[in-house]
Amino acid sequence: MAALQPLAPQRAIFSAATYQLDATKAARELALQLDREEIGFVIFFCSSAYDLDALGREMRHAFTRCEVMGCTTAGEITPSGYAKSSISALGFSRRDFKVSGRRVPLEGFDLQAAQLCVSSLIEQCQSGLKAPINGNTFVLTLIDGLSPNEERFLVTLDTALGRLPHFGGSAGDDVNLANTHVYSDGAFHAESAIVVMFNTHCPFEVFTTHHIESLDSKLVVTQADSTARRVYEFNAEPAAEVYAREAGITLEDLRPEIYALHPLAVLIGDQYYVRSIQKVNEDLSLDFYCAVDDGIVVTAMRPGDLFADMEAKLKAIEARIGEPELTFACDCFLRRLEIEQHMMRDTAKQIFSRFNLVGFNTYGEQLNGIHMNQTLTGVMIGRPPLESPPAALDIARKAG
Repeated sequence: MAALQPLAPQRAIFSAATYQLDATKAARELALQLDREEIGFVIFFCSSAYDLDALGREMRHAFTRCEVMGCTTAGEITPSGYAKSSISALGFSRRDFKVSGRRVPLEGFDLQAAQLCVSSLIEQCQSGLKAPINGNTFVLTLIDGLSPNEERFLVTLDTALGRLPHFGGSAGDDVNLANTHVYSDGAFHAESAIVVMFNTHCPFEVFTTHHIESLDSKLVVTQADSTARRVYEFNAEPAAEVYAREAGITLEDLRPEIYALHPLAVLIGDQYYVRSIQKVNEDLSLDFYCAVDDGIVVTAMRPGDLFADMEAKLKAIEARIGEPELTFACDCFLRRLEIEQHMMRDTAKQIFSRFNLVGFNTYGEQLNGIHMNQTLTGVMIGRPPLESPPAALDIARKAG
């Protein structure tokens, strides 16, 4: 008698991509890949080169059987690696995930609004719980990446979420620094955030990693506008002049590629968190992607080995949770610039493929209430169990 073959695990997450720039064709191509009965939630990441009004309508028409959310990007990560002028998308199976999401305005998002948001998401999850909420749930945030309200929103949400791990990325606009959007309810929105709660019986681990090393050179912010995320002076001198001198270049050479190779960071506890420069202004002030304020001390940093750091982090997580079904990543666009400057996109593609890494390039990354730059932040999700015993699900729903 022939031995029984082990059951092949069912797919829990489906990835898709389109390089069609026509909104109708792009939405239809994604629907051909993802609009299937077993998918209960779709999230996508798109270039701002699309006609967003048209794309919003077409996505609503193309996906009628599941909820769809997303954001604009500073570059996409598809199953084929880094991409531009494209859409990368993920579909989550109903069997393995219960997903609930909400769009919330950033203005006026106080603790009461945060608590109502979290309570609503948990209540929605209860109807199809896959495992107890605690220990089996993570939260994703996508935020208008040019809003000055990002930090306040994240701290407030973190308080309401308690111990639930959460991460996310700031929406981009192909480094035009003009308009960034999140997508919900069939349309793109500014000054908004998307909060998505994932409950699953798949193993997972939320993580962040960076390859930036301290040079032990300190700069004190002596004049800043925290609302505009603008620094006018370091050490009582024009900010751009001090930064250029620290980087060993002229003012005329300041550009995003330089910011990627000469980052600045703040020390919180025993960890450095990068505060990336957005642009130089005519008055020699510097705009940042993250919060800055009078009196903070930033440390000059240098890049280490990006690939060794990333691979070590992902391998360590894989050892704990098993082979990844997906690594969903919010990858700072400055990391991508660094990789492209060194002409190492093929190396990045190999690592992305090894860990099934898909996602988008951001204007900032988020982890448990902290907003930062120049990191790879995300969640690695392991393979689903072969079966979901009904008794276990009943226990989960009662415990949730």
